[in-house]
Amino acid sequence: MGNCAGRSDFEWVYTDQPHTQRRKEMLAKYPAIKTLMRPDPNLKWTVLGMVLAQFVACYLVRGLAWRWLLFWAYAFGGCVNHSLTLAIHDISHNTAFGTCRAAYNRWFAIFANLPIGVPYASSFKKYHVDHHRYLGGDGLDVDVPTHFEGWLFCTPARKLLWLALQPFFYSLRPLCVNPKTVTRMEVLNALLQLAVDAAIFALWGLKPMAYLLASSFLGLGLHPISGHFVAEHYMFLKGHETYSYYGPLNWITFNVGYHVEHHDFPSIPGCNLPLVRKIAPEYYDHLPQHHSWVKVLWDFVFEDSLGPYARVKRVCKLAEDGL
Repeated sequence: MGNCAGRSDFEWVYTDQPHTQRRKEMLAKYPAIKTLMRPDPNLKWTVLGMVLAQFVACYLVRGLAWRWLLFWAYAFGGCVNHSLTLAIHDISHNTAFGTCRAAYNRWFAIFANLPIGVPYASSFKKYHVDHHRYLGGDGLDVDVPTHFEGWLFCTPARKLLWLALQPFFYSLRPLCVNPKTVTRMEVLNALLQLAVDAAIFALWGLKPMAYLLASSFLGLGLHPISGHFVAEHYMFLKGHETYSYYGPLNWITFNVGYHVEHHDFPSIPGCNLPLVRKIAPEYYDHLPQHHSWVKVLWDFVFEDSLGPYARVKRVCKLAEDGL
């Protein structure tokens, strides 16, 4: 188990991503799926409750000992902040207020970002579009690790470290792989985030800010919910590049586990993705699926065939129009 993982490169393919054709076939066969492409009426209230919960937690942790602060940051804050990043993921598809109110969705994502402690929402939106359009695209899909990550993190100990440091790799990788011009919304996102951070520090001191940042770092690192990072697109079975998970952690992650369904229909909110599978079970029930995100993390660390290189990559032609 101390040897380097078996792969020395990505799994290069010369076919288009499968979701585009699946989407066309399914809409032709089941036009009722289109009725699921509507905003989630509960999303904004759920996010509001989560944001307020974290601000209440900030007040409560002011006098905690550091060891207990870190415990609650992992056990509670990590779950909430990770879930908020997945709410931002859902909102990036305009599922809070609909496509006709795109600006409302962008500002609401920035609101959901506040307990995370660092500006994230606007940059995520910018790059996530490419992840769907150019799934596995070389130099385009920044969800795919770099060659450096694949080369370096190839033993169980190193892969464990890579999982723990996921927040840093997801933040820094876009700057290396596909740098883009900073947008006005990203600047506003950063300014508002810094203002709220400063207000929390001024009102309640260092520990509440440490709690929020620890919640994000620990919750997005080596945490059970973080199994979805690996479960979604790492090639556990040759020939399959997207996987779903239908377990109970979907209840607190906006159904991000329904990931094949999500890539088939990105405009359908997480709350409606189980209905896609119910309408068209023959398109999903036969596909390989994960049953435990914790087991996904375990297998990723200890299976030699798995590692940052276990991703499908392709060369994509740039599209002319945005999503």
